[in-house]
Amino acid sequence: PLFFVVGGYANRAAWEAVRREGGGARRFWAKRFERLLRPVAVYVTCWAIVDLAVRAGGGRSVLEWGMVVFVPLWFLGVYVAVVTLTPWTTRLHDARPWATLVLLGAGVAVADVLRLGAGVDAAGLPGSALVWVFAHQLGYVWRDWSVPGTAVCRTVRWFGERSATVTTVLVGLGGLVALTTFGPYSRSMVAVRGEDVSNMFPTTACVAALAVFQLGVVLAVAAPLRAWLQRRSVWKAVVAANAVAMTVFCWHMTALVGFLLAYEAAGFTLGDEPTAAWWLARPLWVVGPGVLLAGLLAVFARVELPKRPAAAPGGRPGGGRAGGGRVAGGPAAVTLHGGERGDRSAADHERAA
Repeated sequence: PLFFVVGGYANRAAWEAVRREGGGARRFWAKRFERLLRPVAVYVTCWAIVDLAVRAGGGRSVLEWGMVVFVPLWFLGVYVAVVTLTPWTTRLHDARPWATLVLLGAGVAVADVLRLGAGVDAAGLPGSALVWVFAHQLGYVWRDWSVPGTAVCRTVRWFGERSATVTTVLVGLGGLVALTTFGPYSRSMVAVRGEDVSNMFPTTACVAALAVFQLGVVLAVAAPLRAWLQRRSVWKAVVAANAVAMTVFCWHMTALVGFLLAYEAAGFTLGDEPTAAWWLARPLWVVGPGVLLAGLLAVFARVELPKRPAAAPGGRPGGGRAGGGRVAGGPAAVTLHGGERGDRSAADHERAA
C-alpha cells in the first residue's frame, strides 16, 4: 500500500501544479499516464509476440503456465483508476480530509463484514477499491502534514508533530495486530497457500491498516532521511533509479520467472519448507533475478528514459533543472529531500512530482 500512499503525495502535487498553470483534468491525466503507460505498452507487446511465437511452435500459451508475469498489470490497473479520480478526491480532501478518511475506512469495514461475515462475495470488489482510494488519500495527508493553512497541518500542530507521528504508527500497527489476532484475517499481507482469507485480493481492512502504519513509519524516519538525501551523490542515485521505476515494475516478475526456469533446467529443485538450506539459498534468489532484471533494463529502460533536451546556445541543455521532470515516481524521496522546508522550493517539488 505504500506505493499508493506515495502516489497520493505525487498526484496531489502534480494536480496543484496543473491547476496553477490554468490546466484541468485532461492535462493532468495526460501528464501522469504518459509516464505510466508507455513502458506497459512495450511490455505487453513483447509478451504478446513471445506468446504467439510459442504457440506457433506448438507450445502452450503463457496464459496457461505463466500468468504470474502479468501480476503487475492488475496492480497498475487499480492505480490508474485511482489516479483518474484525483481531481475529485483532492476536492474531498480539501473540504473534509479526516471525514473523508473515516468514511472510506467505514466503507472498507462494511464491505469486509458483508463478504466475510454475511457471505456476500460481491462486496469484495467495491471493498478493494475503497482500500486503495483510502491509501491514496493518506498520501494527501502526507502532502499537507507540514503545509501551513491546511486542515491536516492544523491538526498536526494541535497534537504536536511527534505525538501525531507516534499516534499514526500506533493506530496503524494496533489496528493491524487487532484485525489479524481477533478477526478472520491472515497474518500475511500477500497471498499464501493454505490461508483461507487473502488480504491482497479481495483487498481487506488489514491492508488499509498497514497503509496507516507505513505512513507513520515514513513520517518517523523523514528527518534523518531528509538529511541523508541532501548529499548530491545520494540524490542523483535516487533520481537515476526513479527514471526507470516503471520498467523495473513491469519486468521484475518476468526476471523472477526466467530465473526460476533456468534454476529448474539446471537440475535444481525448489524447496517448499523453510529449512536451513532454504534460508541459505535466499541470497541466490535476490542476485539471480536481479542479474536478469539488469539485462532487461539494459534493453527496455530507453523506452522510459526522457529524451535529452535540445542543446541551447553555448552547448548547455535547455529547460531548467537537470532531471527535474524525472522525479515523477519518487515523491517519497522528494518529500524527504526537503519538502517545503528544504533547499528546494515547493514549486520545484511539484514540478518534479
